[in-house]
Amino acid sequence: MLDVSGIIRRFGATTALDGVDFSVRAGEVHALVGENGAGKSTLMNVLSGAIRPDAGTMRVDGRPYAPASALDARRTGITLIHQELSLAPHLTVTENILLGAEVARWGWIDHAESRRRSVALLERLDHADLDPDTRVGELSLPAQQVVEICRALAADTRIVLMDEPTSRFQREDVDRVFRLVRQLASRGIAVVYISHFLEEVREIADRYTVLRDGRTVDTGVLSATSDEQIVTQMVGREMARRFPERPPRTLGDVVLSVTDLAAPPGLVRASVELRRGEILGIAGLVGSGRTELVRALFGLGGVTSGQVVVGGRAIDAHRGRPATRLREGLGYVSEDRKGEGLALPLSVADNLTATRLAAFSRRGGWLDLDAQRDGARRWIDALSIRARSPDDAVRTLSGGNQQKVAIGRLLHQDAEVLLLDEPTRGIDIGSKAQVYEIISRCAEDGKAVLVVSSYLPELFELCDRIAVMNRGRLSPARPVSEWTPESVLEVAITAASPTA
Repeated sequence: MLDVSGIIRRFGATTALDGVDFSVRAGEVHALVGENGAGKSTLMNVLSGAIRPDAGTMRVDGRPYAPASALDARRTGITLIHQELSLAPHLTVTENILLGAEVARWGWIDHAESRRRSVALLERLDHADLDPDTRVGELSLPAQQVVEICRALAADTRIVLMDEPTSRFQREDVDRVFRLVRQLASRGIAVVYISHFLEEVREIADRYTVLRDGRTVDTGVLSATSDEQIVTQMVGREMARRFPERPPRTLGDVVLSVTDLAAPPGLVRASVELRRGEILGIAGLVGSGRTELVRALFGLGGVTSGQVVVGGRAIDAHRGRPATRLREGLGYVSEDRKGEGLALPLSVADNLTATRLAAFSRRGGWLDLDAQRDGARRWIDALSIRARSPDDAVRTLSGGNQQKVAIGRLLHQDAEVLLLDEPTRGIDIGSKAQVYEIISRCAEDGKAVLVVSSYLPELFELCDRIAVMNRGRLSPARPVSEWTPESVLEVAITAASPTA
């Protein structure tokens, strides 16, 4: 159905695609994998008409295909579901789903029919609970992702391009998306599926293609290929381990103590202790209160009750602000890397050093820019951040390198307690391994690390203890050896909330 040959795309001196060959058949789910920066999203933008290639050919059903715009591609039957949401937050769910494909009669939008169509699409995704009249800006990130998928389905699509469609989903929502993908394939629709989760790829896809440094380096049938072979092709070398070895650590004194912390409605009650040298994992479903807990600890939530002690000193949990928390030794990485975690237009150096600029101040309060660049270079080297210069805008980096900048800021800040909310969301296997190594190293250096994650293998391999959030209540933290994936899920979904 779709055949791509020799696609080249340059951005100035950077070659994003350097001769990509790729094909997908009708009714097939074809996985496109590779590290961040390998060219996957650029290829998707070329296929969807968002950008034009500099060289190469594309064919759909054997006929030349050269879309002049995204609308042109949509009319051909090719639709892209973006990893980074491309919704209009001020419009309703219905208006977003039918944006560009509005239902009109006599030149006027037929609101009743539009609403019926959006409801039908939401029901296909088993999300009839979403109100079609709600403004998208009021929805959670996973709910917004559902709207994004529905908008793609609203068009008469023949080829669906899915760029990390489940990166914000819990397993239940992933299963719903997979059911939908299988429905599409059964109707002869071709699906190109990008994911950094090899277990997802193996579960849903038939064939795969690996991109590395803008080139096609491998393609084949998934059932005849091992994960090790795919990972080796992705990173260009063999990877002995995806997770760092966890040497026996002697935990230090309690550096963070939380007692009956509440920030309604998301956080009902949480009590936990975190020691120096420890990595504590927080599991739970999306919307269970995990994010509300770390935001409340960092002064971003409306705390109504509870006590927080940092380094043996009680802090004001009710009126604390992020600036106060920084001085008290806490650092925070948001789950929303591009919306909150980074200042995208600013440089890598500015983002790395933003929370401790005093380290580069001269007499009189002036910032020594040369010293700042030198300090940023040290972190760039230490964290293996792929950036040409500390002056590069952080938005020009791949997702994995952006995440390393966000974590690097906490290390430059010299935070004693690291609050990491989904620290590996949306980054590739190689970058994940590097982030895991950074987190493990922080614990070995005596930092206290709290990790919120939807990816259970990461919690089981990385953490010393795990606690589970359910409906705003945090279970007691127990050693990893006392949990199984099944027991974590049972606590996360049980009707009776766990006792904090």
